[in-house]
Amino acid sequence: MARQNTANLITTLSTDQRREFPTRRTGRLVHLLTRDYSGLAGLAIVLLFVVIAIFAEQIAPYGATDGDLMDARIPPAWELGGSWAHPVGTDQLGQDVFSRVIYGTRVSVTVAFFGVLLAMSIGTTAGSLAGYLGGVVDVLLTSSVNVMLSVPYLVIVIVTAAVFGRSLINVILIFGFTTSPVFARLARGQVLRLRNEEYVQSAQGIGASQLRILLIHILPNMIGPLITIATYEMSAMIFYESGLSFLGLSVPPEVPSWGNMLALGRRFLNILPWIAVYPGLAIALLSLGVNLVGDWLRDILDPRLR
Repeated sequence: MARQNTANLITTLSTDQRREFPTRRTGRLVHLLTRDYSGLAGLAIVLLFVVIAIFAEQIAPYGATDGDLMDARIPPAWELGGSWAHPVGTDQLGQDVFSRVIYGTRVSVTVAFFGVLLAMSIGTTAGSLAGYLGGVVDVLLTSSVNVMLSVPYLVIVIVTAAVFGRSLINVILIFGFTTSPVFARLARGQVLRLRNEEYVQSAQGIGASQLRILLIHILPNMIGPLITIATYEMSAMIFYESGLSFLGLSVPPEVPSWGNMLALGRRFLNILPWIAVYPGLAIALLSLGVNLVGDWLRDILDPRLR
């Protein structure tokens, strides 16, 4: 009877919390965001780039590979010889730099979002199982994570990209698998801390399955740290993808990406600096926006900072 009463009490509390939590938490997040101008600016920057990536065809005045050699090497419109038909100039093939920066947004946003999503899924699953089950599972998974983290990250990424070839899908998979140990270690530590909490022990006492305990009682309480780390990893992946493109190991050269544009602009930096300047500014601006959002999430999700 006592066990049944405990089960009913937990069910009632969980139901009430599910009714009240989303509205209360959403309202608090909106309130804290409106008070944090840097977080608001970061969110605006990120949303702007997401909109640009989705509606690139409608925003860009020219196609990603449209070019006319008669219009090659036109400087930005405010410089001598420039034209407002190409606001930030053209490259050596007559391709509009502004349009290529717009289309290049898709590569960076896609790699950052899906790469982090894959890394979080793999790492959180592995780390949660290692922390909750313990024993041989914990030893094997922890040893694998430690081995991967002991090797310099860029060495793994560059070697793997060179082996599997240039493809957007390959880049996402490479970043997803090589970044997953970061989330695995974080998830394991969070599970080791949370599994001794009273509400987890109560759920175990009423006979809740291990899967239910992980999904319902533990995972929601470690979402905050995971999301915070995810934002910083997104920023890192933007730089890593651009670096791989610069080295010729990311997407094919015909696909417009900021890294490919930087690699091309490097050869003309003294005479056509705008080819490299504007994709570089786009990389810096998007990374700044993501980092500002990450700082904001850290401040509101970590109770020690409030």
